[in-house]
Amino acid sequence: MVTTIIIIITTIISILSFGQLEMLPQSLCHPQWFDKLKFNAYLIKHKGEHYRMFTSGLIHGSTWHLLFNMLTLYFFGYFVEECFVAIFGETKGELAYALMYVMAIGVSSVADYVKHKNDPYFNAIGASGAVSAVIFAAILLNPHLGICFFFIPIPIPGYIFGPLYLIYCQYMAKKNIDNIGHSAHFWGAVFGFIFPIFLSPKLLGYFISYF
Repeated sequence: MVTTIIIIITTIISILSFGQLEMLPQSLCHPQWFDKLKFNAYLIKHKGEHYRMFTSGLIHGSTWHLLFNMLTLYFFGYFVEECFVAIFGETKGELAYALMYVMAIGVSSVADYVKHKNDPYFNAIGASGAVSAVIFAAILLNPHLGICFFFIPIPIPGYIFGPLYLIYCQYMAKKNIDNIGHSAHFWGAVFGFIFPIFLSPKLLGYFISYF
């Protein structure tokens, strides 16, 4: 399954890029990957390192950062992938799902690229933009899907979680008081909702019919 492959590749590259770990021999640790793969709009514009728009989704800042993203992908990714296969067929469905995930990393970084393209000190890492896309694709496919909002243990229906999440991301992006890529979360989520509809417009009708 594509979700499994994404989780395995992202986990391996993230762990190896952390640096020296007691559980791994030094020969397997590649901390230089972190600097080489991270998103940096200045280097993308002035050095032509366009690959950074996508490779930033392969590395994470900490074990908890990696664990949170991959667990979220685990909980929602298989559902979305299975839906894509059911809608488009096995091969086309898996390809469409993989394409959505990869494209979401790049799309979610566009706003930060425009804002920070002349700032050599701004960096961003993590698969959160793509994971947000997967969550919102899940909401499109099943608006009543239960989602836990932050630390609230009671699942919230997707059609309620979605707007609250977007409002929160916009608010926090404007406040700019932490090191979280709220803008990437916002645009990744929007892309994840729109992309399946672009491939199959009838999905919007199905979404509306839930209500």
